[in-house]
Amino acid sequence: MSGPSAYWYLTRGTGVVALLLLTIGLVLGVMGPTAFRTSRLPRFAVSALHRNVTLLALAFVVVHVVTTILDGYTPIGLRDAFVPFVASYRPVWLGLGAVAFDLLLALIVTSLLRNRLGLRAWRAVHWFAYASWPVALLHSLGTGSDARSTWLILLASTCTIAVVAAVLWRIAAAAREGLVLRVGLGAATVALALGALVWFRAGPDRAGWAKRAGTPAALLASARTASTAAVSATALPEAPFTAQFDGRFAESGPDGNGLVSVAVTGLTRGGVDAELHLDLWGQPLAGGGVSMSASKVQFGPTSAPSEYAGRIVALSGQRVIASLSDASGRTLMLTLDLRIDAASGTVGGDLQAAASSEASRNG
Repeated sequence: MSGPSAYWYLTRGTGVVALLLLTIGLVLGVMGPTAFRTSRLPRFAVSALHRNVTLLALAFVVVHVVTTILDGYTPIGLRDAFVPFVASYRPVWLGLGAVAFDLLLALIVTSLLRNRLGLRAWRAVHWFAYASWPVALLHSLGTGSDARSTWLILLASTCTIAVVAAVLWRIAAAAREGLVLRVGLGAATVALALGALVWFRAGPDRAGWAKRAGTPAALLASARTASTAAVSATALPEAPFTAQFDGRFAESGPDGNGLVSVAVTGLTRGGVDAELHLDLWGQPLAGGGVSMSASKVQFGPTSAPSEYAGRIVALSGQRVIASLSDASGRTLMLTLDLRIDAASGTVGGDLQAAASSEASRNG
């Protein structure tokens, strides 16, 4: 199965940039030119910046919409970009994107016709169009594939904090309004932001959101198949194989029963990317070493490090032989010749893996 297309990456990138630009435009518009005006940045320059940022945001939204349609991975058509809540793919959350797009278009069209509409009508549409930002934010988190990614959570949080701060500043600066009204508006703003946080934690931030959001069953099945193929691609090769081992060594004890514990953990390399975890317990020997009484070994690819589990069947100096098996009953014999540096706590070595039957014949 091929990887994501260039359209998919463009869709993600333009969507994120559009959200950032919408945030900047909203903050500039809510706080007004006077909040940013300086001797070097006159009022008309701030207004022009607000207008150009909004136009640039619309340009990125257009590219976002076009690449989404051209990608073809999801059943999204041109109608879905303009008509809300009719798509077969995540209809509610994709529909919010259509609403945000329509509001931006209304803002641009009415701005071009401002002289004919009159200031009052234009201002009403202008303020109403600011709703495109929270709608776009919900669309990004509800529809986007990166909703649970740390970077997008931080980005969305930063944008939200900036907008809430701008709205609170505007409310506090509205001296002509009564104190009770301003406090009420401020409390409502904070409550809406907290409500969005609660929604995110209960929705997109939880496993299974793709199904609950309305992703078609066929796409969910396709994603599961791709995930299975990715895991299979990182599985261990067929035995026999060899690899180099690098890891850490730790010894502790003796405990109340006089037993010491030895732990070796690390990664293999040299064509086989896997993890090895080895633990043993026993009585310390006078000349050094351990008389083993119990052990536990886990070995597997980095995607499933405990795929094989078993125990040590032979221990001679720094040579360890372990017998392992997986959930399906396949067996594996590991021979590990270790080089332990107790002073630094590091360990290296050579690993040989063979199927148990082959190991028995060679033994």
